[in-house]
Amino acid sequence: MQLNKDELLTAYRTMRSIRDFEERVHIEFATGEIPGFVHLYAGEEAIATGVCIHLREVDRIASTHRGHGHCIAKGCDIDGMMSEIYGKASGLCKGKGGSMHIANLDVGMMGANGIGGAGPPLACGAALAAKIKGEDNVAVAFVGDGGSNQGTTLESLNLAKVWNLPCVFVFENNGYAEATASKWSVGAENIADRASGFAMPGVVVDGHDFFAVHEAAGEAIERARKGGGPSIIEAKVNRYFGHFEGDAQTYRGPDEVKKIRETKDCLMKFSQQVTEAGLVERTELEAIDREIAALIEGAVTKAKAAPKPAAEELLTDVYVSY
Repeated sequence: MQLNKDELLTAYRTMRSIRDFEERVHIEFATGEIPGFVHLYAGEEAIATGVCIHLREVDRIASTHRGHGHCIAKGCDIDGMMSEIYGKASGLCKGKGGSMHIANLDVGMMGANGIGGAGPPLACGAALAAKIKGEDNVAVAFVGDGGSNQGTTLESLNLAKVWNLPCVFVFENNGYAEATASKWSVGAENIADRASGFAMPGVVVDGHDFFAVHEAAGEAIERARKGGGPSIIEAKVNRYFGHFEGDAQTYRGPDEVKKIRETKDCLMKFSQQVTEAGLVERTELEAIDREIAALIEGAVTKAKAAPKPAAEELLTDVYVSY
C-alpha cells in the first residue's frame, strides 16, 4: 500500500504532534498545575497514526485512559485538548473531562475512557449503527493488554462476529497492565491468537513500525468497510513513561526505556526509512519539527491563560434530555 509524499509527511506530522504533546504534558504535569491523572502515549505513536490515517471523519473510534495519541490521530484540536487537560472552559469538553475523557464526536472521537475495556462495546454500537443505516462507515476500538482481559472486551468480540459488524479491535500491547507484565496476565502467547476463537482474522504487528501498522490496518478496515466483518490487530509496543504520571516504574529493568528509545523509536525508524529511500528530505521533517514545537508551545500558553469553567456550569452537559 504505497503512500505518496504528502501522505508520508502527514503521518510524520501526526506522530511528531503526539510525541511533542506528550513530552510537554509530562513536563507540565510535574509543575502541579494539571489536575487529575495523566497517562501518556509516548512511544506508541505509530499505532494511532497507522490506523487512523485510513479513517474518514465519519468513522468512529473508542479510546482508553491513554488516549491523547488517538485523539490527535483522529483529528482533535490540539489547543482544545491541552485546555481540557488543564481543566479549562476552552477545552474540548469544557474542562470537565480532563485527560482521561477527551472526546469530540464531530471528528469521530467517541472518547477516551477511564474504565478498562469500556471502549469495545461503544465501537460495537457505532458499527451497528452504520450497518443498520446502510453506511460503509467503520468503528475502531483501541484496547490495552490489560483491557484485553476484561469481560466487556471478550463479549464485544463475540457480538461483533455474531452480528458481522464493521469493527476493528486494535490491541496495544505495551507489555504492562499497570505494573503487571502481560506475559503473566494474558493466557496466550499473543492477544491476536484469540481471534480464532471468534472465527475472525487476527494479526500481530510491530507497534514501533508505522508501515507495518498501516498495512495491517488498511486491510482490516477495508475488509470491514466491504462487509467482511470484524478483525483483531495486536500491536506489540513499549510506552516511554509510567502507567500514570508519578509511577516509579520499579517493575521495569535497568535502562529498559533508554534502550528502547535508542533502538526501536517509531519516529527514528520512520525518518530513517523515508529519507534513506529518497521519499522525503530530512529538511522537510525538520521543518515539521519546528512547526509542531511552536504549535505545542502555543497550546500550553493558551491553556494556562484560559478561564476555568464557571460554577453554574457544574451540572450542565451531564444529563441528556430526550
